[in-house]
Amino acid sequence: MADSDSRKIAIVGSGLIGRIWSMIFTGAGYRVSIYDISPDQVKGALTSIQESLARYEKEGSLRGKLSAAEQAQLVTGSSDLAECMLGAKHVQECVPEDVNLKRKVFEQLDQHAEPHMVLASSSSCILSSEFAANLRHRENVLIAHPVNPPYFIPLVELIPAPWTSPDVTLRTRALMEEVGQSPVTLNKEVPGFALNRIQYAIINECWDMVKSGVLSPSDIDRVMYDGLGPRYAFIGPLETMHLNADGIVDYCHRYANGAYKVCETFKPPPVLYDVPTAETVQQELSQTIPLEALADRRRWRDERLASLAKLKRDLN
Repeated sequence: MADSDSRKIAIVGSGLIGRIWSMIFTGAGYRVSIYDISPDQVKGALTSIQESLARYEKEGSLRGKLSAAEQAQLVTGSSDLAECMLGAKHVQECVPEDVNLKRKVFEQLDQHAEPHMVLASSSSCILSSEFAANLRHRENVLIAHPVNPPYFIPLVELIPAPWTSPDVTLRTRALMEEVGQSPVTLNKEVPGFALNRIQYAIINECWDMVKSGVLSPSDIDRVMYDGLGPRYAFIGPLETMHLNADGIVDYCHRYANGAYKVCETFKPPPVLYDVPTAETVQQELSQTIPLEALADRRRWRDERLASLAKLKRDLN
């Protein structure tokens, strides 16, 4: 029987996000059962988790007070969904972003769910009301969307459906804080949630600047990592407004008209599969990051995010 005192977490889906969620929970001392339909996939995930924990320990970025070996011992694998979920307080679904697949998986989770068991989806865009409406335990379902790579970027977006129990949302937020993530709770469902809505607004304007010849792709990226990025690593856009004037009301008095005139020039959302613009961007990016070097660049990114995460922990 699952209850609020249970120290077991069930992870459904043993891909990259499932493996990272497993390490986040073991870092806080939780026992984790990770499920996949294929025993070979489960075996590979357990090996990958063990190797990643050992590497993080060596690099000084391991979470929690337990050693890598101790954390690895907290993770078990299963290709039996009922066994995986038995006694868990929280189930984190991590299957690919396909509404039909999520509907099928959550119907299976619903069969084995216990009354107090939270059923959370790692969905990045699909609303839980699109796949959980007819479930017996639908009041226990919500979105808990991590940001890739979740081990080093702590934000988790919590999006309840209209019928999600408020207690489920509160318990999930408390759990995310306990394991070292940084949750935000949306008060209602909205397409794209919060992070992607903000991210897509940025991408839209960047795309238009390339298409209209305002900036090169490399200079656009520089605007972010040498301009907005360092500031936003510690304070958000609303606090930035607050600090850049005598409070946010004064900021609006000073800059509202100018900001409105700029916003009037924004174009409608671009079509991101606009092939000529995509090819222009890829051609320039590939000069420094060819496609065959993407894996190395992702490791480089993760190492720097790990360093930034450590810096922020030390500063706090």
